[in-house]
Amino acid sequence: FTSGTNSIAQWASVTALNSDLKPTYEMVEVYKIRRDLMVKLLSGIAGLEVDTPKGAFYIFPRVSSFYGKTIRGYLIKDSLDFCNYLLEEALVSTVPGIAFGMDDHIRISYASSEEELKEAASRITKALS
Repeated sequence: FTSGTNSIAQWASVTALNSDLKPTYEMVEVYKIRRDLMVKLLSGIAGLEVDTPKGAFYIFPRVSSFYGKTIRGYLIKDSLDFCNYLLEEALVSTVPGIAFGMDDHIRISYASSEEELKEAASRITKALS
């Protein structure tokens, strides 16, 4: 035996196990509301295929219907192009699905306020219309 969990992580684990879970349950509900909001808003965008995620705080829509198309002079060939387009045109940061082995998708986080999520969805809608 040459190594083990450091003492700080051990004490943090003890605290987590002995703490009240109410704040955790409250955040789970907040994230469900944010998830449902983003699923609703993004599902209204033609060309995006959106499934409701079961965990974490990311939506992973299929965007490949845009591949091979030119939007406002920008040719979309893959998830990297799609994410770059959204960053440049909509000022919304997303992650290319190729990073997860699924180039026909992108990852969008909904770990933000409802107001910011509505603004991001509005910008994405405008950029893709």
